[in-house]
Amino acid sequence: MNLPNRLTILRILLVPFFVAAMLIQFPLHYLVALALFAAASLTDLFDGKIARKKDLVTNFGKFCDPLADKILVMSALLCMVQLGLCDCIIVIVVLFREFAVTSVRLLAASEGKVVAANIWGKVKTVTQIVAIIAILALQIALEIINIAFPTVPAEYTIGLIAAYNLDFIFYLIGEILLWISTVFCIISGVIYLKDNKEFISME
Repeated sequence: MNLPNRLTILRILLVPFFVAAMLIQFPLHYLVALALFAAASLTDLFDGKIARKKDLVTNFGKFCDPLADKILVMSALLCMVQLGLCDCIIVIVVLFREFAVTSVRLLAASEGKVVAANIWGKVKTVTQIVAIIAILALQIALEIINIAFPTVPAEYTIGLIAAYNLDFIFYLIGEILLWISTVFCIISGVIYLKDNKEFISME
């Protein structure tokens, strides 16, 4: 197995640790989650560059690279829904798109063809990653506010956050970023289905 494919596998292996950091409540758990998510996202940047530069593009990479992206992003979105940081409608739209695109890939594979992700799919992934990183960074800021006042009663720090509506403002910023990424998700899905309509032709 070449280096790009190993990086793709590493991205998948990092997902359980990221999910644990998101859902297990411990000091600065969002910071740990952000570090793991950023590390996994960097593997997506490097595996493609290395594969193209050293001519190591394989069918395994074409298939598993976008799959690894989906596993990472969907894990993050589902965790954020559970934590109240993401609207479930966004996840439903993203899931619908991913199921549709994956179905086309499976139909193409049944005919012995591997359909790689297009540029719009990459734009979709990048906007999703940016949105997720921003949301995690904002949650880290809220955690730091609480940690910065260790001798002050918890009611005060909660009141401090509430006084400036920081939790609502941060949630709103995250929702806007996620909906922007969802728009690109829809656009990329429509273009992908249009470009590969021969695999879903009813004729």
